[in-house]
Amino acid sequence: MLKIAVLVSGGGSNLQTIIDRVSDGYLDKVSIEYVISDTKGAYALERAKKAGIRTLTYDKKEYGDSLSGKILETLKGNVDVIVLAGFFSIIKKELIDEFRNRIINIHPSLIPSFCGKGAYGIHVHEKAIEYGVKISGCTVHFVDEGTDTGAIILQKSVPVYGEDTPKQLQERILVEEHKALPEALKLISEGKVRVEGRKTYISAQ
Repeated sequence: MLKIAVLVSGGGSNLQTIIDRVSDGYLDKVSIEYVISDTKGAYALERAKKAGIRTLTYDKKEYGDSLSGKILETLKGNVDVIVLAGFFSIIKKELIDEFRNRIINIHPSLIPSFCGKGAYGIHVHEKAIEYGVKISGCTVHFVDEGTDTGAIILQKSVPVYGEDTPKQLQERILVEEHKALPEALKLISEGKVRVEGRKTYISAQ
């Protein structure tokens, strides 16, 4: 069984998708051990509590630079994989080193486009529309010391229309995020993901 912790900051729609896919048996080898928020009152915590999942809040305003250390203290030896699902705090090296190639994030663009410092939330979609791209999407990737620079596990694309608002594009991509994150977790839980440098290899067996 793959034991995971999900780190959140806001509403938790991607967390809900994971909860639902565990519940319906798609993620039959995944167990959600913790949901940790860096924001007091995040609605994602309510989603977790309804599902009977252990929740913790380490408020970024209170913990500051020691946030990653506190998360590491809690999770070391207790989970196999950390999932960042709308988690806006920066993960520090100590946590990355302990969970090397075992922290995954979902980003609402096709990396390396519209990612990196300042590229989060609706800002990503504003930039995509401003640039005039015809295709955008989402990326599930491993977390390394950079911002959105880790090895890519999988990507899903959507069309971008000339009349799109950032909100419309965001909603279209979110549908794909809710497919991509469980899919990546399923591959990892079945031992089908191998990382070599910047590349991941997905085995068919």
